[in-house]
Amino acid sequence: MYARSTTLTGTPMTVDDGIAYVCDEVMPAITGMPGNVGLSMLADRETGRCVVTSSWRDREAMAASEDGVKGLRERAGSIFGGPPEVHEWEVAVMHRRSEAPTGACTRVTWTRADPADVDRILDAYRTIMVPRMEGYGGFCSVSLFLDREQGLGVSAVTFEDRECMAASRTHARASRDDFARLMRMEIVDHDEFDLVLAHLRVPETV
Repeated sequence: MYARSTTLTGTPMTVDDGIAYVCDEVMPAITGMPGNVGLSMLADRETGRCVVTSSWRDREAMAASEDGVKGLRERAGSIFGGPPEVHEWEVAVMHRRSEAPTGACTRVTWTRADPADVDRILDAYRTIMVPRMEGYGGFCSVSLFLDREQGLGVSAVTFEDRECMAASRTHARASRDDFARLMRMEIVDHDEFDLVLAHLRVPETV
């Protein structure tokens, strides 16, 4: 399974218009494309940063969709007021305890490592980090996307609500930092979002 993420950075004033556009125009168009396996959207209403992710049955289906999504992406960029940032990923981990309810929130961490270490990091993530995250109150799901060639990763942990996410913050930060040191990874960025669309239908991998 593969995924394409599009990061859109606007202002708090542009977020609601952007969400409406993705719900009304982008989601019906993309989910109707061959090989699509759903779409999600994260929104940071305080900063105006949003991430739209589409999932695909295989790399070929994702590549074939590019012409169809280009215009949608450009229109989204104009609504947010900035150029979209696009990245393509392998879906390495997807684990759900429960479906995300209305009001769910997601903590996202972007990392960089030596590409030669990716398999070692993936094995450790499955055996160390996934069980830790399952222990958080209000845990719904966790995913890990990888760009093996560049050694990049993005981890997303979804909680039932913002209160549960906040309650896990201190422990999650310490656990993340310890894991990064152990695996010789660089933490590039992290953020917390509202999960405004949760329609990724990627099958379980754990």
